[in-house]
Amino acid sequence: MTPAAAAAPRPAGIEARGWGWRHAGRSGWALRGIDLRVDPGERILLLGPSGAGKSTLLLGLAGLLTATGGAESQGSLVLDGRPPADARERVAIVFQDPDTQLVMGRAGDDIAFGLENRCVPTEAIWPRVDAALDAVGFPYGRDRPTTQLSGGEQQCLAIAGMLALRPGLILLDEPTANLDPDGSALVIDLLRRIVDRNAPTIVLVEHRLDEILPLVTRVVALSANGELMADGDPNWVFSRYAGQLEASGVWLPGHRASSTLSRPRPPTNTMVFGERVGFTYPSARLPALASVEVQVRSSEALAVVGPNGAGKSTLALMLAGLLRPTNGDVLSGEALAAGRGHEPIWRWRARDLAGRIGMVFQEPEHQFVTARVRDELALGPKVLGLPDLEIRRRVTELLERLRLTHLASANPFTLSGGEKRRLSVATALAAAPSVLILDEPTFGQDARTWGELLSLLAALRDAGRAICFVTHDRDFARALSDRTLHLHVPQGELVPR
Repeated sequence: MTPAAAAAPRPAGIEARGWGWRHAGRSGWALRGIDLRVDPGERILLLGPSGAGKSTLLLGLAGLLTATGGAESQGSLVLDGRPPADARERVAIVFQDPDTQLVMGRAGDDIAFGLENRCVPTEAIWPRVDAALDAVGFPYGRDRPTTQLSGGEQQCLAIAGMLALRPGLILLDEPTANLDPDGSALVIDLLRRIVDRNAPTIVLVEHRLDEILPLVTRVVALSANGELMADGDPNWVFSRYAGQLEASGVWLPGHRASSTLSRPRPPTNTMVFGERVGFTYPSARLPALASVEVQVRSSEALAVVGPNGAGKSTLALMLAGLLRPTNGDVLSGEALAAGRGHEPIWRWRARDLAGRIGMVFQEPEHQFVTARVRDELALGPKVLGLPDLEIRRRVTELLERLRLTHLASANPFTLSGGEKRRLSVATALAAAPSVLILDEPTFGQDARTWGELLSLLAALRDAGRAICFVTHDRDFARALSDRTLHLHVPQGELVPR
């Protein structure tokens, strides 16, 4: 046996018998009655609408679910015949956001950290680090600062750290969701090379079906109520269940989004604008964003696009008044028109800001502050001092519009990724601001909720609101935007269009 063969992971097998999981504080089950057998070496694409339980299944397989605080399980779920919690050394998982998975300042140290936690002998750690970096085609050495990596390179490093552990089961939860097109192509090419090297068992959640389908051997689809809908060969599943999958909101191969219809709109007015606005983070060598001129106008949707690291999220925070620029300033066109002076919006009181500019963060959890979905939606209107009857009306309408009514009493932090995103959009809308800033509004959304968000934002735009959204979703940008602002790395300068 060659050294390479000796180091190759032994693929894991999975078996679920009537398995289900109910999260603490929930009356309904995230998953129920799941019967599933995955043979060692299979490559599974896991599909389902937002909230179907895809991430819950991955967390269960990773041994990261615990029946505490009121959580409950049923049936059995085993990995190589053992409960997943007893077989964690056989599993590695990669999540959506690469930046949250890197814990060390240098690339090699980040991989070594995982190996040290698995008690790998010291003399074996660095050879395995180098082998993992080589396996993913990492273009830099061990000493490359992780802060100097693009989003795609960060995700490749996270996958290298996973491969270094030599797992029998690889779990990937939408690994391209937060990446620009180039970063997504980099990760998908890496997955292709992993498959070509006789990969271990893989379970993958991903919306980019056209690129992923050639890499998988089987499709497993979950229904909206967390039950098994379809299981089999990819061609057979998409042929036999196409109607049911589409009706539930699952993206289908070859899908292309179309533009939404636009209604007549009021005249445009400049609501927020940045003059030579830029920002440099403390101790950073280069600015995150340098000298951008930008206008956010009523009755228009402005798309802010560009690669990871171009400063898109930084610009969004400054336009929302939540980050003070280090050069230039962001001002209110409304305030100037009303003769209220040149006070930059970062100086505004929180109450004034909440009623005029709404912000949807890239990470939904960053804006949740209450313990119930209903309370989260009511918070903004309460801060504005609205009557209770109007607050209830807004909350009920948004719950229904974004299909969150059944989760009204749930803790926001227990929602699925797609449900958290819809709630974060709804909380911004609850205060009815005249300007809405959104950072990646469509990540984690199934086809149906993608369309609902598009229709909702288009209706707000056509009614006279100012919309500015950061996105890597080219279809969404084409469908909604009236203007496009291109940023690029490293200075985040404006590219004329």
